[in-house]
Amino acid sequence: MTEKPALRLGTRRSKLAMAQSGQVADAVRQLTGRQVELVEITTYGDVSREHLAQIGGTGVFVTALRDALLRGEVDFAVHSLKDLPTAQPDELTLAAVPPREDPRDVLVARDGLRFEQLPAGARIGTGSPRRAAQLNGYALAHGMRIETVPIRGNIDTRVGYVTQGELDAVVLAAAGLNRIGRSADITELLSTETVLPAPGQGALAIECAATSTELAAALAELDDPFTRAAVTAERALLAALEAGCSAPVGALADLLADGQAVTEMRLRGVVGTTDGTELVQLSTTGPVPVTPDQAEALGRGLAAEMLAKGAAGLMGERAR
Repeated sequence: MTEKPALRLGTRRSKLAMAQSGQVADAVRQLTGRQVELVEITTYGDVSREHLAQIGGTGVFVTALRDALLRGEVDFAVHSLKDLPTAQPDELTLAAVPPREDPRDVLVARDGLRFEQLPAGARIGTGSPRRAAQLNGYALAHGMRIETVPIRGNIDTRVGYVTQGELDAVVLAAAGLNRIGRSADITELLSTETVLPAPGQGALAIECAATSTELAAALAELDDPFTRAAVTAERALLAALEAGCSAPVGALADLLADGQAVTEMRLRGVVGTTDGTELVQLSTTGPVPVTPDQAEALGRGLAAEMLAKGAAGLMGERAR
């Protein structure tokens, strides 16, 4: 019997992308018994030095991977789900959304400081208008004075701004630091009451060609129904706001329990101006278990409420 050829997994070249793709590759090897080889692909977002808000953000880290899938150069691809545009191409299928890592943002600060211990005028680096809006909003509400500084670069580069004394702190995703074994750098896990993460943050997306039905069925074994429902609700909110990956929009779906029993899915959303002076933050709940259609409706319903409260005017020029 002839051994099947190795599956080709398309991935970005960054340390984080290689780490998370490597974890998926291991899982697929165990699942299918086939070898998996990583195919490194450079995306526009990797080579551009512009800030994401300038280049639009939407799709800049995934388009090259999707093109490789459509050309048959790779069999499947792994993305950070928060980088995926909300519209799913008909030619591709989102085969699996594995269990989510910690979705929260974290502070990496000098001298092990927590956010509220930072000195007046502290310079905090972030490439995210969403983080800037909520950090500035929190600071204003609590009489703090901070300066958010736009930065780009991989995790090593961003943490380096702190260790080299250029910035007092940077804000990053917990999932990224955890996946590359750098959770010891975290000086504070930021509560979701302070900063809501990006829609889909901490989750991975495993994508293949829609015609690869046998592979899609195998990859579907890695899917986590709750994570998929949660990110479906979050991304439906993002889509209904007509906002792109770089817009100042935060969203998180989680489960609420009454004693030991899970009773509801809660979805929270926030939109704000990057200076933090105006924020629209609302939440809603829906019953569990949640079907994909119900998750979609939950997200769209909350977005409609946020738009009625003036959310569109806070996003500036919206990336579609």
